[in-house]
Amino acid sequence: MNRDEVDRALRHLREEKERIGAALLDLERHSGYRLLEGAALSGETGRRQAEVRSRMGELWTLFDLYGRTLGEAEELRARHSRPNGAQLAELDRLLTGTSVELPAEEVPLERRTLLQSPSGERLTLRGVVERMTALYEESARAVAAVDTVWSALLARLGSVEAEQRVVAEMAESLGLAEDAEYRRVREELDARARTVRGDPMALSRDGRADTADLERLAADLARLKERFAEAVRFRARYDEQVGRVRNAVGRVRAAEEDVRRARDEVLVKIASPALPAPAAAAAALADRLAALHTLRDQRRWGELADRAADLERATRDALERARADLGLVTGLLERREELRGRLQAYKVKAARLGHAEDAGLAGLYEEARAVLWSSPCDLRKATVLLSGYQQAISSKADASKAKGTGG
Repeated sequence: MNRDEVDRALRHLREEKERIGAALLDLERHSGYRLLEGAALSGETGRRQAEVRSRMGELWTLFDLYGRTLGEAEELRARHSRPNGAQLAELDRLLTGTSVELPAEEVPLERRTLLQSPSGERLTLRGVVERMTALYEESARAVAAVDTVWSALLARLGSVEAEQRVVAEMAESLGLAEDAEYRRVREELDARARTVRGDPMALSRDGRADTADLERLAADLARLKERFAEAVRFRARYDEQVGRVRNAVGRVRAAEEDVRRARDEVLVKIASPALPAPAAAAAALADRLAALHTLRDQRRWGELADRAADLERATRDALERARADLGLVTGLLERREELRGRLQAYKVKAARLGHAEDAGLAGLYEEARAVLWSSPCDLRKATVLLSGYQQAISSKADASKAKGTGG
């Protein structure tokens, strides 16, 4: 090259060096690069981290060698305003020849040969730029791929962990830090967070972040939050709810007492009744109600809310059963009263038909009446006698009609 060509080449190479340096600094300022550089990583992400570090180390080495060679050429040109032929030849060698020598240890293994020179590899400045370009593009792609996945995972993890902190505060205030479901979710989230921060690429699917587990844990936390919120609401209305349960237990006790009294009466007045076994749920419900106060004193509000809700359901069920038993028991007495009323109605019907003095009907009436007004009353026998009395009256009525028609 002549002097003008040398000056143009130097100007171009200086500008190129500035652009390359700026690009390398931009890459190192990239959020994905900073994540890779500042984290202790493992697995697939750790492998990519090592590759990026290796490439970047090679890049900066090449850039430094490029700068040194360019600097040597600039220094030579600066010393000689009118370089002679030998000086121009040296400048030509520095700027276009294989003037950049890589130390042997800096030559990547894949580019070494069996007879590799101890002095390493020699490249032109253009060759150095081409190699830096390939290394830069590979590094940029790796950084971008990790950044895409990692940023998405960290963003979702951050929101889930924020929700977990809210749930943790609620659990602590309710005495539910060791709640089985909460502990499971917390441990799973901790494990997933370690993966996100230590090997995010393990959660990469087709170049995208797989947040399915984080979404599931977010849903689990939402359910826990609602359950804990219900416990918080319960804590605020504890006295009211316990008072309501206490009144309900009192109603169960009264209903069961009504069943016992009615049962005793039926056992006296009805023969061989099929009665339900006497219930005694009120005492057990009262014990469960007393146990709520122990949980309250221990600030186990979450468990307290669950148990109070269960107790309310159990109280409703017990009250429904007591009322059903009362209906069944009193139904036997009502059946006796129904049969007595029908007997009297049939007697009135017999008199209306002109059979008030009929000895046969009178005997059937008295037999049925004796059973219905005896204690204990045999309802099955009374039903049969009443049916016989009714049929006899009907027969008398039919006979009277036939006689009147024949006359």
